[in-house]
Amino acid sequence: MADQFDLAGSRIWVAGDQGMVGRAITRRLSRETVTIITPPTRIDLRDQATTFAWMEANPVDLVFLAAAKVGGIAANSAQPAQFLYDNLLIAANVIEGARRAGVKKLVFLGSSCIYPRLAPQPITEDALLSGPLEPTNQWYALAKIAGLKLCEAYRIEYGCDFIAAQPTNLYGPFDNFDLTSSHVLPALIRKAHEAKIAGAARFTVWGSGAPYREFLHVDDLADALVFLARHYSENGFVNIGSGDEITIGDLATLVANIVGFNGTLIFDQSRPDGTPRKRLDTQILDSFGWRAAISLKQGVLETYDWFKASTEE
Repeated sequence: MADQFDLAGSRIWVAGDQGMVGRAITRRLSRETVTIITPPTRIDLRDQATTFAWMEANPVDLVFLAAAKVGGIAANSAQPAQFLYDNLLIAANVIEGARRAGVKKLVFLGSSCIYPRLAPQPITEDALLSGPLEPTNQWYALAKIAGLKLCEAYRIEYGCDFIAAQPTNLYGPFDNFDLTSSHVLPALIRKAHEAKIAGAARFTVWGSGAPYREFLHVDDLADALVFLARHYSENGFVNIGSGDEITIGDLATLVANIVGFNGTLIFDQSRPDGTPRKRLDTQILDSFGWRAAISLKQGVLETYDWFKASTEE
């Protein structure tokens, strides 16, 4: 397949390079003949003047916009203003900054939570804005919708080659394992590990365990984003998923088995379940020939190994 954008020799900025996704993109780019441009100190991307000035002074050919304020149901519920305000500013400042600085291509990272709570399964890209959002993460979702629509608008009005991709639930090394703000999979890994170490008879899982979720290893995501940067240049965003889904209950059991916890799982049904089901339709990406390579079992095992090593440092 011919490249729409030639990576060779490109100068690239991974916005959000210290996060789980940003680190994975950087790892993936290490296999390419590119130059990665990194700020000497962390930039507050919510600050427009600072963001514009740095981008103007450090020209690049390609931006991966992976910076965001992220968190699970608890964090979204407790900090709705921060999740909406911070992510709106980050998207607007970097996208407009890229236009001003003459960036040739930008890849905006969205989230599958942009889709309606009860969207038909698997979820196609045209389900966007077809129904009410999931209340537990609507603030983050609204900011991500604004970001992908900005990419679309800049393509229409200014002719910018800005694209957007929406991944399913992510996990992997450098994930957030803080139980007050993490997503479900890293939270389960930490709970199972701590229960095992403590010799506990049980640990608690939020919700009923009935909802279905699809998970994608962050290294697969990074490979897909680099693939799309090369091959995709259209006025529309693209789903990225693994194609496999699992109930939260079965996921908790898988994690417990990998960790080696042999006790009981308690499902706290006073806690919210979130969206009942969320599997992405990936026909657009499939048509380009990309497929995820890391199985959930393999990915969870590798992530647990990373978590153990990081907590022992």
